[in-house]
Amino acid sequence: MYEPIRTKSVHTPADHADDFPHRSREEELDIQLAGHLAALLAVTDELGLGEAGDRIAEQVARLRGAPPARHAGRTEAPASALHRRAHALAGRALVVAASRADTAAAILAAERMDAHAAAIAAPATTRLVGAH
Repeated sequence: MYEPIRTKSVHTPADHADDFPHRSREEELDIQLAGHLAALLAVTDELGLGEAGDRIAEQVARLRGAPPARHAGRTEAPASALHRRAHALAGRALVVAASRADTAAAILAAERMDAHAAAIAAPATTRLVGAH
């Protein structure tokens, strides 16, 4: 009733599957975490938070094996937008750090989330106090 398939299936492994390098899950998570932290570092440097930037740079260097490039220029983005971006990046880093069980990076990311959440909330609190 059915004719057998005579061609190779797309689901069969390629003849040369070992021709390209494979990374482990841990290596992939290291790359993701380093990327999220490097992006957080750029925003942190743009905000002028030197000590926090140094701590983030240490973690990026640990994950990549080399110190990261530091952000030198500043954009015209308002500080509140930068804090929101940094909060989101720290959240992404926290998820990946928790997934790879990296306690140091997870603690750092959580601390940065708290700091940026406080910075986002501070202007709103100030406006409410002075509003009539």
